[in-house]
Amino acid sequence: MNSVLINALLSSSSDHGRLFESLSWPSDSWPGTERVEALTAFIEGLGPLLADSETTKFSAADKKSITEKIDSLIWKTCLPLLSRISAEAGGLILCRESTAAACRLLSVSVPLCDETVAGKVALSVLPSLQLSEEEVPASGRFSVEVASEVIASLIPSLSADEQLTLDILTSALSCVKTLPDALVSKITVRLLLTLLNCSSGARLTSILTLILDDLCSWHSTYSTPVVTERALLCLTALSDHLLKPQSLLSSSSSCEPDPHLSLQFWKMVQDGLTHRDSVSRKRALYLLKMCVALSEQKGVDCPFSPSEEGETLFRWASDRSKLLREFWEDYALVMETLEENQVHVVRPVLNRIDTLIQTTVNDTSGQGLFHPSWLLCVYQRMFHSENKSLMREGVCHLLELQVLQQPAFALAFSQFIVGPFMDVLSESSLFHRSSGQRVGDCPELATKLQVFMVAFFSSLPSEHRGPTLLQIIQQLCSKHWCAVPLLFLAQALSKLPPSPLLGVEGLTALREVLRCTMITHQVLLRGAAQCFLLKSAFCLTDVSAVTLDDVFSFLMDFRADESLCRGTQMWNQTCEWLLNNEGSFKPRIIEEDCTDAVSKKETVRSYVQSEIYTYLRVPASTGKSEKLPDPREADKLARAVLLCVDMERSQLEAEISNTLESLLSPLLDTLSRVSTNMYLPVRKSDKSLQLLLRLFQLGGKASCQHDGEEPVDNVMLAMQKLISKVIDPILEFIMRRLFGELQELFDVERAELYLCVFRQLVLMLDSAPQHRLKIQQSYVPKLIKYSHKILQDPSQQINSVANQVAKAIAMATLATVCDLLEIEVICMRSETISEMKSLNDYFYNPASPSSKSLPSLGTFNQRLQKPQTEDSSDVGGQGPPLQDWGRIAANFMRDQWICLNFLMKSAGLPESAETSRACDTLKAALSCSTEALSLLPSDLVLPVLTFMETVLPQLVLQEEALCVEAVTLSWELVQGLSTNAHDFWLALKGFVSMAFQHKLLALTDTQTPTLTAKLKQIASELMELSQSKSGVFGVLLRHCCETWLPTDREYDDTVFSSVFSHIDILTEACVYGPVFRRDQRLIQDVQTYVEQLGEECSANVAVTSDNRDEQFPRTCALAFLVKSFEKQHDQRLIEEVVMILLKKDNDISKSKVRYYSNSLQHRVKNRVWQTLLLLLPTLREEFIATLVKHVFEAGFCSNQASVKYLIEWTMIWILLHHPQHIDSFWDCFSLDHEKTKTSVCTFLSVLVHFRIIMPVLKHKTLQVRKALDIILQWCFNHNFSVRLYALLALKRVWNLAKEVTEEEGDCGLGGLSTVIEACLNQAEAMQNSGNANKNWLRIQEHFFFGAFNPIRDYSLETIFSTFPSLSEVADDEWIPPMKFEELPGFCDFKTLCLRNPTPDLSQLQPGDWIQQDKGEQNKEDRWDEVQKKITPWRLGIQEQEPELQLAPQQRAARLGKLHGALLVVASLIDKPTNLGGLCRTCEIFGASALVLDTLRHVSDKHFQSLSVSSELWLPLLEVKPMELTDFLQMKKSEGYCIVGVEQTANSQSLQDYQFPEKTLLLLGNEREGIPANLLQMLDVCVEIPQQGVIRSLNVHVSAALLIWEYTRQHLTSAPTEANSN
Repeated sequence: MNSVLINALLSSSSDHGRLFESLSWPSDSWPGTERVEALTAFIEGLGPLLADSETTKFSAADKKSITEKIDSLIWKTCLPLLSRISAEAGGLILCRESTAAACRLLSVSVPLCDETVAGKVALSVLPSLQLSEEEVPASGRFSVEVASEVIASLIPSLSADEQLTLDILTSALSCVKTLPDALVSKITVRLLLTLLNCSSGARLTSILTLILDDLCSWHSTYSTPVVTERALLCLTALSDHLLKPQSLLSSSSSCEPDPHLSLQFWKMVQDGLTHRDSVSRKRALYLLKMCVALSEQKGVDCPFSPSEEGETLFRWASDRSKLLREFWEDYALVMETLEENQVHVVRPVLNRIDTLIQTTVNDTSGQGLFHPSWLLCVYQRMFHSENKSLMREGVCHLLELQVLQQPAFALAFSQFIVGPFMDVLSESSLFHRSSGQRVGDCPELATKLQVFMVAFFSSLPSEHRGPTLLQIIQQLCSKHWCAVPLLFLAQALSKLPPSPLLGVEGLTALREVLRCTMITHQVLLRGAAQCFLLKSAFCLTDVSAVTLDDVFSFLMDFRADESLCRGTQMWNQTCEWLLNNEGSFKPRIIEEDCTDAVSKKETVRSYVQSEIYTYLRVPASTGKSEKLPDPREADKLARAVLLCVDMERSQLEAEISNTLESLLSPLLDTLSRVSTNMYLPVRKSDKSLQLLLRLFQLGGKASCQHDGEEPVDNVMLAMQKLISKVIDPILEFIMRRLFGELQELFDVERAELYLCVFRQLVLMLDSAPQHRLKIQQSYVPKLIKYSHKILQDPSQQINSVANQVAKAIAMATLATVCDLLEIEVICMRSETISEMKSLNDYFYNPASPSSKSLPSLGTFNQRLQKPQTEDSSDVGGQGPPLQDWGRIAANFMRDQWICLNFLMKSAGLPESAETSRACDTLKAALSCSTEALSLLPSDLVLPVLTFMETVLPQLVLQEEALCVEAVTLSWELVQGLSTNAHDFWLALKGFVSMAFQHKLLALTDTQTPTLTAKLKQIASELMELSQSKSGVFGVLLRHCCETWLPTDREYDDTVFSSVFSHIDILTEACVYGPVFRRDQRLIQDVQTYVEQLGEECSANVAVTSDNRDEQFPRTCALAFLVKSFEKQHDQRLIEEVVMILLKKDNDISKSKVRYYSNSLQHRVKNRVWQTLLLLLPTLREEFIATLVKHVFEAGFCSNQASVKYLIEWTMIWILLHHPQHIDSFWDCFSLDHEKTKTSVCTFLSVLVHFRIIMPVLKHKTLQVRKALDIILQWCFNHNFSVRLYALLALKRVWNLAKEVTEEEGDCGLGGLSTVIEACLNQAEAMQNSGNANKNWLRIQEHFFFGAFNPIRDYSLETIFSTFPSLSEVADDEWIPPMKFEELPGFCDFKTLCLRNPTPDLSQLQPGDWIQQDKGEQNKEDRWDEVQKKITPWRLGIQEQEPELQLAPQQRAARLGKLHGALLVVASLIDKPTNLGGLCRTCEIFGASALVLDTLRHVSDKHFQSLSVSSELWLPLLEVKPMELTDFLQMKKSEGYCIVGVEQTANSQSLQDYQFPEKTLLLLGNEREGIPANLLQMLDVCVEIPQQGVIRSLNVHVSAALLIWEYTRQHLTSAPTEANSN
């Protein structure tokens, strides 16, 4: 229409210059789009007239004038307008439309000017392409977007200028590499694609070659995810040119680029298939499918000749075309399906992976058509899945891959195993138990991993095994691994068959794992992993490549308190390994004798002897203070000595003392001279004492035994005898050093060594009376006296290094002596008592004697002042140790409280304290202790808490507020340590012992109301803390139960009665058990698995951990209750507990919250009834009478199956032992419980077991008749479940009735015979097929009505283990009998049967009968979800007929309907139902048109069923999928914004995006979405916010949401614009 109007205007007007000026605009203004388009149409109309040389319309002068005006228009109007658009920050929609209009004007103007104009304009614009997105264009410069549009419009006019075309291409490729992501697709589409579309022949070939080579070179140099993403974008956009059919046909005879032949191209594709970005994966798969399709189409072999590169990732053989096509179709299907991220969608195609693998395996012996790396892409894609379940499926599938048993495949997969596979194995969630596995079972994946590792390494070529294993171990060091995956990977490595694979590098890598990776792991799991890693080292180390020094250096990192503990299996295996490889280790090259090192074989004994001599060889003393030698040297040597002795002891039966003496002779010689040889270097003395100490510390672990009595350790006995010979010199040396020789800062640490040795020697001499007597009479009093003197000496107040060091050492000495006295290793003799009294006076000496008010304890919390150095040289020498002075001062204060704690227990207050002021003194001492809590580091507060434990009972009645403050501050301290596993548990135990000691628990509310309330609050907070930190509540409960019913002291009724004040602790314990998060449950499960390994895993012996099992509080509380009954205490406790538990159950039942299976509410109810069932035998008959009503009421509540069975069992037990309540039971059937009609099934279940109750009932015939009358009423109930229960009860009771009739006569039961037999016959013949009959059979076979016997099976095993497992309670609720047996004294209880007498019940499988009776479905329900179609009342048939003759727009206009500018393109959709619904949606919301791939869809009945005639009112266009690229390019040039629905990294949320008026909505295919070659055509990707699990919507639904959002935005803006107009 525009062209017709322009031609008419030009033909009717002679003044074209005036027309030109009227359509132009000033250079400083911004014209509307319509004005620019009008001028464009005008100039376009002038074109033919100016080109026609024969026309008489224009003279030569007119042509020249018009050309000059067009040239001026370009430079002075068009380009300034584009520059102004570039500088505009806002108005994106207006800018896009104006840019498109101005570029169209430029594209029609340039051809009419001089040939050089196009090049000049391009050269002026080209520099703007180098601007970054953030950089603001300078005056006269263009933004990157505008510049790309301008150059794209000029490219058709630049075809003759090859150099400029090359410059544009180079700039475009540079932009692809440097510009932000948002601009890369614009550059690719507008420049590269336009260049190719405007080129042909050799020029097209050269451009394609340059692009492909540049992208491949870029990816080869920088193979990063960003490079892959951008390269794939370019390749996909250009795929129609790069991968056109002609290329394959002519590749062999021309130089046209062929990506098929480029190894780097296929590497890009593979990187794209495993890319994190879904769009990049889509593009890579698109390129792969296109290559396959074209290869099959042309039938040309690829590559055409053997590759010189040596590796070919993609092959095509024309004679294997069918096999290749099927392989790649399956491959594409698998990769596309993996995008779903849903296991139930992916799992059905996993068998296709097996097909791919088998095809690849079958091919490896032939032409090698399928490279194994394509299979790795599949697995890596699964490993990167967001869905952990899908990730786990991928890992399990790889672990079961049989093909890896072939050497070629194992080698091809080796780097994948080392890299991506190890990365995914670090995910802890993979190791959760599978369904069907119990707590403590080895996770399924861990078991598969063990098998896989053995098969994989066995299949690898022998020369590759060592390097691959080393890489795997190094991967463990490359990042932080969680405890669980590291544990199971270490276990898998330990299962590898023995093979010499690891050398020094391997041991170094393993040491790095031990040092760094495992440092933060849970102690037990860390110890277990150490054990497995050590086993791996034994199996896999090449002993000929490592020296004994390498081995013992490696063993240093295995901690004795976690894994390598003497006396464990791990220690014995180490000795055995050293013995088996004796003489095979690589000899050390010693400097003195390196000539014949190869010929010498070093034994363990020779190594140890050599190391001892080397260790004790020290240079002469310089006279200056030295640091203490590194203790790690002593640790390494001590372990080597003990391993050597234990190894030889297992080999020879020689005298151990001789063996040990010969080894330790250098050490014994040094120790014998430490006190007499004044010239002996201090360093040598210190090293000898360090070695002595570590020998005793490491050797003492031999007593770590679990079963039976501890064996006699001949090695340690022999060592004690040897050391006892030199004990006097050692003690004299220590005394001399402690008595004034230690005056430097380094000496504080040295004194700690001496005191540790002194303590160790005293403990060793406990069985040597002669030495112990000397220590008690001489050494101990002297130590106390000297230390006390140092602390009291006024001269020590001078703040010098020597004085402060002396005070620190004196207090540490006193603390060591007090500790030894407290554990009664040495006795308190008269001299010691006298010195301790004077020490007591020292601590309680008031700071100011004149004070007459509250005593001030001046020596409590005495600070150790930081010493002042005199000169700079001294500072330089003492600087580093001064940094640790804070720790020295803290230890000084800690040592004070150790002394005070002992003195308070042994001596009490000093005699000098007046009786009247004793309370004030204690008060001051308690205040000081609370102050110490804030002064001391958290790991040093335990002595303070112990002191409080002694003081609190003495003060609580007089100073309750102060005691509450002390308890509160202590609890706050413990809470603050909850994240510090190292210090928390010791502090918690100390606090519980202090706050919940028996003297405080025995206090009543009337005596100390505030303290009692505080303790209850703390107990509640402890239980809350235990929800997130396992084992906390167990610490409290263990302590309380031991306090109330002690095992090590006489029972105290007063203490026991305090349980009533704190009964909440007991009742909460009965139902305790938090529902952990999945990650917490994993740690619990793995720890249970490790514990069940027993002594096989030495960590279970070495690690001294408390019972932190979350079931321990329950077992402990139940054992306490039963124990209290066994000791015949007051039964009020059990009865009160029962009533509280029943109230808990009732509260849950009455709450409106619906609880689900295995929810916390369900678990609590289940625990309540388990406890009640256990305690039933302990209850008095009078109490049972009050209990019956509550039990029957509970039966009417809605309960989960497991709770229901327990309630029914409780009823049976009560009626069996208390038959007088049978009438109350019968009354339950007559109660009206309208809201719980099916609850009668509970009582009918009791009647199924009526045979058990019958023997204890009076008037048996009457009771049987009563039962039959009741059951028969329910046999005709409308509810299927009730009828089923009633029929089963009828069957059982009728059999019982027939036996009673035989014994006692008819008794009136014969009249019921006909009715009952008819009912039972009908039940047996119940619809011989179908669900009803199945359910009838299932309920009879159900465990509760079949194998279960309420009398025989009454045991702890049934209640707490078998019943939960059979009623499908979560397995972490099952308590095995073993956990009760572990409790001390539990097996002695007479009222309890621990295990079932027969295994019948425990051998059954869990399950329940399921009601599936669906025959009575309301037939009207099937219409509920049907949408009713309503025809608009205004559009009757008669009214429609005339409009059908009009075009769709005209029909709509006749009805007053407006169309918007939205254009919906659905050419990629192929399902008529989706197209019909989409047509209807577009018509309703006024879209301008709907684009289809073919208009024949309109006649399809499926289309018409959903379109409901909307196609009559909506313009429909036909654009084939192959034509979409050109169609979208055309619409872009018209100013349309191309919008797609796709999830990408740069997607905008639908709720935030503002639609331009001229919007083209491109919809993707139902299965594949928008093809990869069209993604870069999009201006914006919009994604719909989602909350659910399913990741995609139906294409029609997605389109409808976007169409409505577009309509909503423009509906709301239209009235605003109308009002403004």
